[in-house]
Amino acid sequence: MYMTCAVFIAFGSNLGKRQKNCKRAVQLLKDHPHIKLLKVSKWVETKALTLPGENHPDFLNGVVQIETDLSPSELFKTCKTIEYEMGRRASEKKWQPRIIDLDILFYEDQIVNTPDLTIPHPHLHERGFVLRPLNDIAPDWIHPLLKNTVAELLQILNSKSEILNKS
Repeated sequence: MYMTCAVFIAFGSNLGKRQKNCKRAVQLLKDHPHIKLLKVSKWVETKALTLPGENHPDFLNGVVQIETDLSPSELFKTCKTIEYEMGRRASEKKWQPRIIDLDILFYEDQIVNTPDLTIPHPHLHERGFVLRPLNDIAPDWIHPLLKNTVAELLQILNSKSEILNKS
């Protein structure tokens, strides 16, 4: 068994009853015998990332902070099991609508790089829909690779967005 570790997991839904889906995913995490739910962020509604020419329903996103004694790979399997139990099926195409999406953002300050799992999540610093709710519950958490706090990463992303919107 691993010692109890602080972990952040992003969740999102853009199919069906989004709020109900998100609440159920959080509850399933909470109900797991090796997971203790510590915090749930405010939820944000965002446009879905899409491929050119596609249009998908908006997402409802949030982040939870948990403690667990599951290893990163065991937690990843748990998240995939929850997604499957809720009706999510693997898609060959990127950025497709989904009932639920669970992504491990941080697992303590560990760096994991396997074919199935990358922690910290490789794109979290580029995604406002992850950083805004994460900042709500952990603004001072330090990204182990980038060495910035979540609040700093959000500020950097917001600055880039302002520059792009002005061009």
